[in-house]
Amino acid sequence: MEQFDIIVIGGGPAGLAAAIAAYDAGVHSILVLEREDRLGGILNQCIHNGFGLHTFGEELTGPEYAQRYIDRLMERNIAYRCGAAVLHISPEKTVTAVSRADGLMTLQANAVILAMGCRERSRGALNIPGYRPAGIYSAGTAQRLVNINGLMPGKRVVILGSGDIGLIMARRLTLEGAKVEVVAELMPYSGGLKRNIVQCLDDFGIPLKLSHTVVQIEGKERVSGVVIAQVDTHGKPIAGTEEHYDCDTLLLSCGLIPENELSRALGVTLSPVTNGPVVTEQLQTSVPGVFAAGNVLHVHDLVDFVSQEAASAGRAAAAYVAGGCIKTPDAGVAIMLGSGVRYSVPATVDPTRVTDNLTIRFRVGSVMKNRRVCLYLNDTPVLRRKRPVMAPGEMEQLVLTEAMLQESAPVKTIRIEIEEAGA
Repeated sequence: MEQFDIIVIGGGPAGLAAAIAAYDAGVHSILVLEREDRLGGILNQCIHNGFGLHTFGEELTGPEYAQRYIDRLMERNIAYRCGAAVLHISPEKTVTAVSRADGLMTLQANAVILAMGCRERSRGALNIPGYRPAGIYSAGTAQRLVNINGLMPGKRVVILGSGDIGLIMARRLTLEGAKVEVVAELMPYSGGLKRNIVQCLDDFGIPLKLSHTVVQIEGKERVSGVVIAQVDTHGKPIAGTEEHYDCDTLLLSCGLIPENELSRALGVTLSPVTNGPVVTEQLQTSVPGVFAAGNVLHVHDLVDFVSQEAASAGRAAAAYVAGGCIKTPDAGVAIMLGSGVRYSVPATVDPTRVTDNLTIRFRVGSVMKNRRVCLYLNDTPVLRRKRPVMAPGEMEQLVLTEAMLQESAPVKTIRIEIEEAGA
């Protein structure tokens, strides 16, 4: 059985950043396992720019951003294996994996970092009436077909869901000569970044219909059209609002789900809101020595935040290997969430273990205007920040400093509130 101090599951942006940070923190016995045939994860098919503004201060494409981290991994001679699918992780941190090159592998780690990313929600989860003709794709599958395989999924397209991948594919398909008829979104707000709505839809004259969904898919062998309808506040179609669109392709961009089958089998406690692990300020899960970062933890809007978060997980895993007694979530102070806040990462904070700035990331549950985000320690406000607009599609964050915690010691409660900003 091969032994490693840290095994990282996933060679995308989170896994790469975590491995590099752990190495720089002094742990050099590291192995990265990636199920695809090359490192980089989903970034390899994201050929548009907009990556790296926070990390590198310049706009990069997805492959360029990934290559910067791959180069750093190579410079440190961190071990990695591509084409390696992880089958199981035990609570003792024994990892079972299989690859064509090495066959069945049993690997032992002192710490494990979960960085498996996320997957798209499929048609089967949406319950759309109709046959199952050719021409129905997830937005990510269509992106891979166009950007990696050089294949067009269709010529006349309707997109259901306004997640960032769907918005980006509306622009990408238009640039390749397809006609994107409409983007329909079930919610009364878009699930994507505002900049993507402007750059990918508005700039190309593609209509976005909020509070609409697909109620019928036409065609038996190939999609020939779809019917969309307006929905009420409960998400139910409103009779008489149906609109028909001729098309040969339907793209589904209806949300991302953290890839946590391995985590669930391991016994990691998962959040019912994010579908990702519940973690401490050290990004440690409920299983000691198992850490999580990136989209496997909660779906991010910017890859720069994925890298920042994963680097924190890498440093924490290195501290754990070095003998630091890092406590599990039930040992910290639970972060209480006020009205309108859906979740926070981390879920708990041990004030005695915060030795630097701690970024708390969270999302709101609806579009809010003219608000103020407040952080309370022991019911005393320590941070207030005005937010003209907040939306579920854009992640919010607060920075909790060591000084704040020391001034409020002993910290018994931590609470995030969304309040009216006032005049």
